[in-house]
Amino acid sequence: MKKIAIVMGGYTEESVISMKSGEVVYENLNKKEFDVYKVYIGINKWFLKNKKNEEYPINKKDFTVSFSENKILKFDCVFNAIHGSPGEDGILQAYFHLLKIPYTGCNFHHANLTFNKKYCITLLKEFGIKTAPSFFINKNQHFCKKKIIKKIGFPCFIKPNRSGSSIGISKVWKEEELFLSVKKAFEIDEEIIIESSLKGVEISVGVIIWNQEIKVLPITEIISKNDFFDFESKYSGISKEITPARLHPEIEIKVRHIAKKIYEILNLSCISRSEFIIVNGSPVFLEINTIPGLSKESIFPKQLKIYGISLSELFQKNIYDSIEIFKKRKL
Repeated sequence: MKKIAIVMGGYTEESVISMKSGEVVYENLNKKEFDVYKVYIGINKWFLKNKKNEEYPINKKDFTVSFSENKILKFDCVFNAIHGSPGEDGILQAYFHLLKIPYTGCNFHHANLTFNKKYCITLLKEFGIKTAPSFFINKNQHFCKKKIIKKIGFPCFIKPNRSGSSIGISKVWKEEELFLSVKKAFEIDEEIIIESSLKGVEISVGVIIWNQEIKVLPITEIISKNDFFDFESKYSGISKEITPARLHPEIEIKVRHIAKKIYEILNLSCISRSEFIIVNGSPVFLEINTIPGLSKESIFPKQLKIYGISLSELFQKNIYDSIEIFKKRKL
């Protein structure tokens, strides 16, 4: 049996969600087919936890575990269930790449690109993908408030450039709120993005590889009871999520085409989930997650269920596809 490490946790507030996602992966992997282990990645320590809740440290030099002097565990593949850093931004992917250990999800180049909103949006715009008007600032940069207001307007969103699950995001309605919101975002990342708030229908689109073809899952319409689809709305169940989304057939065709096109442009693998807002019948891209939430509250598993594929089937395929990709890679 292939030995699979499910990595979960991470270095950000998203670690709580990652733990839930990791548990879902563990529950749904066929134990008759895979020898499955839970591996926790934290800022202070990396460790494997067995069924007796005993902890064994991970040797970071080669990502192995020593149970005894004569018993060393080496993994055949890593199932990456970490949202945010270091699992979604390319850091862990690069680490496993160097160690020559197959891992699920996109490679480190593409993970780094997609996690960086500035890079991702800039690239997609070159391919004709519509995005919201935006302004980028780094921590050491002087900026003109009037220039930002003139370009972006109010209300607007202030976001950490490299963050997920809406952590550090603020919706700003007036000039007086701008400074504190910028300060809040800079506490999460050294780069921020200020983006126009668009009026329209917010949707989420899951994409997978199935039978060597890119498949777009049923689209989810999001109705948040808060000002926007923030961390609380995403994970406490207070938002309303409608799958399939109530879209006009022509708009749905547009969305599906664009979601697939983005997946192809970014050269992704395994799974992804893109966020859009429909403005006057036109889809506007907001962001993409290459390791979407897999917990019971998350959107992606619900879309997959309606599509008719089980989590067990998808996870199994992700592992075997990742091993095949690893065998074929040139670098």
